[in-house]
Amino acid sequence: MVASAFTVDLDKPLVFQVGHLEEQYQEWVHQPIVCKEGPRFFENDILEFLTRTKWWAVPLIWLPIVCWCLSTSIKMGNTITDVAMMIGFGIFLWTLIEYVLHRFLFHIKTKSYWGNTAHYLLHGCHHKHPMDGLRLVFPPAAAAILCFPFWNMIKLFSTPSTTPGLFGGGLLGYVIYDCTHYYLHHGQPSSDPAKYLKKYHLNHHFRIQTKGFGITSTLWDHVFGTLPSTKTVDKSI
Repeated sequence: MVASAFTVDLDKPLVFQVGHLEEQYQEWVHQPIVCKEGPRFFENDILEFLTRTKWWAVPLIWLPIVCWCLSTSIKMGNTITDVAMMIGFGIFLWTLIEYVLHRFLFHIKTKSYWGNTAHYLLHGCHHKHPMDGLRLVFPPAAAAILCFPFWNMIKLFSTPSTTPGLFGGGLLGYVIYDCTHYYLHHGQPSSDPAKYLKKYHLNHHFRIQTKGFGITSTLWDHVFGTLPSTKTVDKSI
């Protein structure tokens, strides 16, 4: 006898359900539900609270740290011009990290119970519920965890006085990324480049999820050959 396919109950907390989809998960998670109210993730209220983040929490929490990093590099002997160059390089570095994370981690193929569960928490929920405004930006705790490997990576090729400046530039790139991502879903840009980026990102959600991994720019999609066609989006939100 063939076992019947598992069906997710959208009226119940989703996180510990999606793993049961096994091989069906990839198809299910890329069939978006366009609704401004997001689903419940956990039965536990504390865990549920930790999954929801207002967009303005990103600049509120991280911009003071950016300023501290940049001022630290200045105090350690770097000029304003030096730090400006660090900011530019840090933002450039972030655009590559943004692309690599989105393409190779956020879109990793999973089929095991815990693989599906982890993927749904990391990025799958965003594709299933793309208009969930409280789960569009990284929760601060998750972003803080990612800061440690980013800092250590920068230390590998920089000096003690330039590490804070480069890190601050990369962190500023992250803030720009998360705020841009929120705006592309909930803003209504009337002119380019924001208008083009919105269409570009909606292509990724609603037409071809295997291309268009850039959020703040299309640079690395050009470089690595993942640029989608210019065909207009069939669905809009």
